[in-house]
Amino acid sequence: MKIRVGISNRHIHLCEEDAKKLFGSGYVFEKRNDLSQKGEYACQETVKISTDKYEFPHVRVMGPIREYTQVEVSKDDADLLGIDPPVRDSGDLANSESVWVEGPQGKFYIENCCIRANRHIHCNKLDNIGHNNRDIVQVKTSDGKIMDNVHIKMGDNFTKEMHIDKSDALLYGLENGDYIELD
Repeated sequence: MKIRVGISNRHIHLCEEDAKKLFGSGYVFEKRNDLSQKGEYACQETVKISTDKYEFPHVRVMGPIREYTQVEVSKDDADLLGIDPPVRDSGDLANSESVWVEGPQGKFYIENCCIRANRHIHCNKLDNIGHNNRDIVQVKTSDGKIMDNVHIKMGDNFTKEMHIDKSDALLYGLENGDYIELD
């Protein structure tokens, strides 16, 4: 089965409290574009994330507001920042890395917020991919490279797509819109 690839750049998901600290009370984020997963979108707004070693000045804010603040970076980003975030599912932030986050209304240190997202395939039951939620699978690129440790994420509103970060995209020679093969 062929599955489309979506490549994720560094970004941040904000909780209401942190959004207020960074952008001010009552601030309304402006949607830049919809993402492949229903209800998810990139905002026009960006923040700066930093450590003592490095900073990224234009980290995209993603919507909608979540229950937790989460910074997602690639392996290459983490190396530049001088941190070692765990590879995890979204929302699994216990004992993760901490970074400084700066917006137009303030800068503060957020503990246990930074991860590298698991390689994962979003799908729903109607996609009939032959695997279950939380299964871990292998996929193959069009030039025969095998990518291990790909997590299945099933949800009723999910659109079938594999998500990887920019470091994996470079490593496996993939671009947005390419396809991988799932057995």
